[in-house]
Amino acid sequence: MEYTKLGSTGLDVSRICLGCMSYGEANDRWPWALPADDAKPFFSAALDAGVNFFDTADVYSGGTSEEITGRWLNQMANRDETVVATKVFNRMRPGPNGAGLSRKAIMTGIDHSLQRLGMDYVDLYQIHRFDPETPLEETLEALHDVVKSGKARYIGASSMFAWQFAKALHLQDANGWARFVTMQDHYNLLYREEEREMLPLCADEGVGSIPWSPLARGKLTRDWDASTTRGETDEFGKTLYQDSDRHIVEKVAEIADKRGVSRAQVALAWVMANPVVDSPIIGATKLEHLHDAVAAVDLQLDDRELAELGERYSPRGIAGHR
Repeated sequence: MEYTKLGSTGLDVSRICLGCMSYGEANDRWPWALPADDAKPFFSAALDAGVNFFDTADVYSGGTSEEITGRWLNQMANRDETVVATKVFNRMRPGPNGAGLSRKAIMTGIDHSLQRLGMDYVDLYQIHRFDPETPLEETLEALHDVVKSGKARYIGASSMFAWQFAKALHLQDANGWARFVTMQDHYNLLYREEEREMLPLCADEGVGSIPWSPLARGKLTRDWDASTTRGETDEFGKTLYQDSDRHIVEKVAEIADKRGVSRAQVALAWVMANPVVDSPIIGATKLEHLHDAVAAVDLQLDDRELAELGERYSPRGIAGHR
């Protein structure tokens, strides 16, 4: 396993982050999630491969993803050697203050997340989305206080417009508040709109990118018309890509066949070739998914392959901010 500094911090993270949305008690939104016993081998295999970075969120499977993530990491790993990330924003309960990024929601959210994880702190506490209904200053000062309380070592953000992120970074600098060190954005071969403004902003500001869905919900790993349980039930995922993307998927398959590697390795290697990307977040519901991700760290695509993969992309509207 290779390691890299997270953004401009001194924190070392593995080049692959295990996304733990795949683990939790199945419900209507996550019917494909793996319960605790089925999830256990993935944490073991990840740790054995040298993965030290794990990402989850309070909302995943109603909080049970955090419970499972904490359960196995607390049993299998030294807490000082793991980097654990979680998120706040989405609705966790009905009624007022059950969602969003108010001071109350953030302070409640971090305490509940730590309880579910069974940990004293998280390494990276992220806002899951931008909250237009809460003053940005309120959100940022609350996150600063979470860091100063010792409940989080660093803070990060996720999908939003570049101007919103730039405004947040400016306010943090102007007020001496803890700064966002990461951007968890939507970035893969089928969605490259982040290359216009967000990724250049991150490069300029020393913010590390830790992309979500680097394999485009698995679409880059199989034939375009192939069907999966997740693909059939993932309503959010159905809004992200378009039928013309099949030509990119076909090029990934062609290069993978020539190289004698899996399609997942090619698609991930393309993402990691971007110098702004620190650690793409991969989901794994089969152990070969994890093995492919680890193998992708060592796969170097040449300039011709990178150009061929990129030339079939067509611009599209923003997707994934909500």
